[in-house]
Amino acid sequence: MPKNGETNVGRTVQSAIYRDGVYGRRPVVPTHPDALASAARRRMTRTAWAYVSGGAGAQRTVEANREAFGRYRTVPRQMVDVGGRSLATTLLGRDLPAPVLFGPVGALELAVQHQRGRGGRAAAPRNAEPALAAAARDLGLPVVISSQASTPMEHTATLLGDSPRWFQLYWSSDDTVVESFVARAEASGCEAIVVTLDTHVLGWRTLDLDLGYLPFARAEGIAQYLSDPAFRRLVEARVAGTRPSDVAPAGAAQDPGRRLPTPSAVRSLLSMARHHPGPTRRNLTQPYPRAAVETFLDVFSRSTLTWTDLAWLRARTTLPVFVKGIQHPDDARAALDHGADGVIVSNHGGRQIDNAVASLDMLAPVVDAVRAHQAPGSTPAPVLFDSGVRTGADVFTALALGADAVLLGRPWVYGLALAGADGVRAVAEHVLAELDLTMALAGVSAVDQIGRHNLAL
Repeated sequence: MPKNGETNVGRTVQSAIYRDGVYGRRPVVPTHPDALASAARRRMTRTAWAYVSGGAGAQRTVEANREAFGRYRTVPRQMVDVGGRSLATTLLGRDLPAPVLFGPVGALELAVQHQRGRGGRAAAPRNAEPALAAAARDLGLPVVISSQASTPMEHTATLLGDSPRWFQLYWSSDDTVVESFVARAEASGCEAIVVTLDTHVLGWRTLDLDLGYLPFARAEGIAQYLSDPAFRRLVEARVAGTRPSDVAPAGAAQDPGRRLPTPSAVRSLLSMARHHPGPTRRNLTQPYPRAAVETFLDVFSRSTLTWTDLAWLRARTTLPVFVKGIQHPDDARAALDHGADGVIVSNHGGRQIDNAVASLDMLAPVVDAVRAHQAPGSTPAPVLFDSGVRTGADVFTALALGADAVLLGRPWVYGLALAGADGVRAVAEHVLAELDLTMALAGVSAVDQIGRHNLAL
């Protein structure tokens, strides 16, 4: 695949697939988004699929995000010289091969660990973010490293090499953890902080609730915390303040209703011991793994934040700060007034509020508000978008409505589940290829030419 914004990515990827087809080889992962999701669902366990694919309540916001793209139709144009095309763009002063980022996804190990008929649970975290990093490095696309990653950010950063990376911050209820995360992100070469605002409480996620499954309660997806010195001090203080009689011995996890050990409880304790730093056998005899999970559940996120708190974060980093979860023009203006450098229009992929407005429907109003809110002649604050993006045509629509770049989420996770780094790479290549071909057929040769004039509004 051409890199660094070279021309005709679509033809390159498309031709490679057809050439392989001559020899009976099929694409690494399905190219149709529904087929991709179906294949991943067959590969993943029920708990993994529920967590990755699920949304809030009756899943109406998840569906609304997808359906919204059908309401914005691209207008084909003819007899325009588009023989040479480029997806290249610039974001935060960094030249990128395309306006696409790998969005943050928590508990990524579920995609490679919880697979039907497969083992390798203990090794799974090593195959999560590292596989993403390998694909991102090959493509040159930025990765937004999650606070809820399965791999410490420092290790992911090392694997990314010179490839760009940002850090997504869940604002903990303990300020020392927030400060530590930000400092570690800076030291890891992250080029921006993305504060996710819409998950200060977990939404009513019915697919997870029906299975009684939360990965963090089993120490899955909390590697950033387990590797953090400020968080470890909280865990140590918790253990030091616990009476010996309050600590159940390893293997004695009990169901409060039955007061007997259950297989699920034992598996949970094993998961905590495996994920905690140090040998699993030793961890099984220590109170720290369970205390770490309990501490995480206590300090995760904060519902008391207001816009004035953004100044506190702004004073603790020189990195650009984006706020993610914006769904209203007034919130976009408030974010900029209180120190944000950019906004990300998102409803968390429909995972937080059921029957909420589709993110795509709020993109243009937020873009207009941001542009009008800034001083004449100033550099416009970037507006990014996620939620419901599954294809290159979707990316084109978001760019046409004013997004400067798009965060891709679930599709590349499905690729990870199906084929590891190769699957992630293939999904991204398919998205970029379709974006390029959509541009060609819409009479556009560069991404900065895409606008609302390309849509039948």
